[in-house]
Amino acid sequence: MRLDIYRRAEDGGKFSYLAVPESRDIPEEATNTDWQVEAKAVEVGDEDDQIPDYDIERLNEQIAEKGYAMTALH
Repeated sequence: MRLDIYRRAEDGGKFSYLAVPESRDIPEEATNTDWQVEAKAVEVGDEDDQIPDYDIERLNEQIAEKGYAMTALH
């Protein structure tokens, strides 16, 4: 699958990441924050369930549930 990756600044110089299937808009519940494009058309295997470079876990579960996946805030 191909994903567009967005990022936003968090406290302490860290970033949160949002992965959206390619060519889809950022979902309405996430548009009220300042997301900036990080990468477009990132290729991720259909069986991959995480994107370590962006600290995104449960990728397929999140996309099935919400239509997007986000960095887990710890």
